[in-house]
Amino acid sequence: MSTRGTWRLLACCPAAGKRCWSTWHCEGYGFAIGNVAAFDMADPEAIVSPGGVGFDINCGVRLIRTNLMEADVTDVKEELAQTLFDHIPVGVGSQGIISTSAKDLEAALEMGMDWSLREGYAWAEDKEHCEEYGRMLQADPSKVSQRAKKRGLPQMGTLGAGNHYAEIQVVEEVFDKPAARKMGIDKVGQVCIMIHSGSRGLGHQVATDALTAMERAMARDKIETNDRQLACARINSQEGQDYLKAMSCAANFAWVNRSSMTFLVRQAFAKMFKTTPDDLDMHLVYDVSHNIAKVEEHMVDGKMKQLLVHRKGSTRAFPPHHPLIPVDYQLTGQPVLIGGTMGTNSYVLTGTEQGMHDTFGSTCHGAGRARSRNNSRNKLDYQEVLDALKTKGIAIRVASPKLVMEEAPESYKDVTEVVNTCHEAGISKLAVKLRPIAVIKG
Repeated sequence: MSTRGTWRLLACCPAAGKRCWSTWHCEGYGFAIGNVAAFDMADPEAIVSPGGVGFDINCGVRLIRTNLMEADVTDVKEELAQTLFDHIPVGVGSQGIISTSAKDLEAALEMGMDWSLREGYAWAEDKEHCEEYGRMLQADPSKVSQRAKKRGLPQMGTLGAGNHYAEIQVVEEVFDKPAARKMGIDKVGQVCIMIHSGSRGLGHQVATDALTAMERAMARDKIETNDRQLACARINSQEGQDYLKAMSCAANFAWVNRSSMTFLVRQAFAKMFKTTPDDLDMHLVYDVSHNIAKVEEHMVDGKMKQLLVHRKGSTRAFPPHHPLIPVDYQLTGQPVLIGGTMGTNSYVLTGTEQGMHDTFGSTCHGAGRARSRNNSRNKLDYQEVLDALKTKGIAIRVASPKLVMEEAPESYKDVTEVVNTCHEAGISKLAVKLRPIAVIKG
């Protein structure tokens, strides 16, 4: 499906928002990846669509800083990569090493990062540096199917596969010194860790369950779209509310998942450098969500309105002085984490007022695929990709060899072009450029 085709489909959604927007241009189920669409909560015809959120609910990225410099890790880079690979379960079907009972899962789905904090897997300040403070209050675990819970139970604290990763990165360039200083990542050569993961099998099942229910609701309520991938329900219908409550649980699961991996990363670094995570200054810079729908206030035609904002493969990017961003970032704007591909740069941006006006406070989330996974496996050579990474000084640990080709830099578009475009459009502002030195993948 082309992005233009997606706009035609979105226009056929009931009560489609006056403005829809695309941060980039990659095909996906329902909405194209990179689409943002908002629906007026006061409109009884307004809808919610799982295809506007995606299957990996709250797939997102977090960045952890350290006080280490590249020189401190160069000689132990391979060993450090192996230690991370040993600590974080990776790959399709991977199971977590953090013991989780059915009762724990119920609490985690409801409480999000409050559960992680209670159980000792997160620091108190982590919560402050997380979108929605790491907890969707609408969550209701009773709306999550037993099949979804069964899939999620063994996966707490796991990376998964595909484009998910944990990377050791270093600051390569600082574009906005005041913003970088506020984030604590203002020194060139400073070591950081980026984690990209989501809600694993639980989120996928929540989306699958909702699509089935919504197809029935569309027939009942006589909702018509020109593509079944845009299955939806009125926001205030039983199906719409059930989905939002279950989606909130999946979002909470994703935050707990990333928090659990942060705990494991802190343990791995502490073990390697024979000190404590606190002494290594392993504070969370920020955690952003990519695939989510949230109720937000936005100015539309000169009036403040409550909107249900769908972001699929796009990132919230709120400006300075917005009440929903941490005190630390009130003067700089919300940090926006843009993950690169295996072996390419990542970026930290900040939100802008123009983005708030033009794109419902949203910007890009990364670079789309340039090749299909099948094409990458057939056209790229495993050893050549590994040799190219080695030439760049990047250590790699991967559970599935085929992912080396699927996730090679050549498989994706240029993330630098994407972030530069968003910067030039004024919807987000460049702050810091990061370079990978070790990659952990499923």
